[in-house]
Amino acid sequence: MALLERFGPEARLVAGGHSLLPMMKLRLAGPEYLIDINDLTDLDYIRLDGDAIAIGAMTRHAALLASPLLAEHYPIFRDAERVIADPVVRNRGTIGGSMCQADPSEDLAAVASALSATLVIQGTDGTRVVGAREFHTGPYETVVGPAEILTEVRIPIRPGAGSAYEKVERRAGDWGATAGGCFVVLDAGGETVADVGIGLTAVGAPHFCAEAAEAVLRGRPATAENLAAAAARAAEETNPQTDQRGPAEYKRHLAGELTRRALRRAVARARGQEA
Repeated sequence: MALLERFGPEARLVAGGHSLLPMMKLRLAGPEYLIDINDLTDLDYIRLDGDAIAIGAMTRHAALLASPLLAEHYPIFRDAERVIADPVVRNRGTIGGSMCQADPSEDLAAVASALSATLVIQGTDGTRVVGAREFHTGPYETVVGPAEILTEVRIPIRPGAGSAYEKVERRAGDWGATAGGCFVVLDAGGETVADVGIGLTAVGAPHFCAEAAEAVLRGRPATAENLAAAAARAAEETNPQTDQRGPAEYKRHLAGELTRRALRRAVARARGQEA
């Protein structure tokens, strides 16, 4: 933090570097100072902390993919990490770097929004906690201040929960044309949706989520018709842009279809019908 205070907004933190360095090569970012934080090994962990799973900001993608704790409670991480970049990137890139890069096509941002994760930010004035849905303020922008650092991602453990992630990409390891993750909590009978989270990326969904679609499903039976209705509403909440990964209407269609698939798999996992 002292170095961040000293060099101000001209400094950027670097750990894996797989988010920042490509932007520097494209001249989209040009910090005067890079502060290497790879020695902050205390921020590399995945552990139970009370009724939550705590993930240190320096945790690599490969560790998220391999974690039995995350696979048990939130297989959405395993689903997402399998389609993030390639092994080289997954071995170096960190969850903190991904979240702070705030790329509009970032996979873990959608995962965190779907799970209503909270993020711990440390600064010289102390620690503060913000929700994942308030963390990103725009493309490549977050609430992290010039002299602050993201230290931890926290996800509450919910009984009766299921989660899943779906993605369409032009080729393996590419940014997604569209991707989305869903989190569902069923009631004791396994029929009614007690709670739900829908995260979307690469389609301009506000704060990487589809809150109106969640409201369509919350408190209603987890039938195929209701899942489809929520998915259709999720597509309406997107604002995709036509680019090299496809036309806007194609992406909007994908948003609805991938949400439906992810909801269906999340419900099946909540019922213990799918690993």
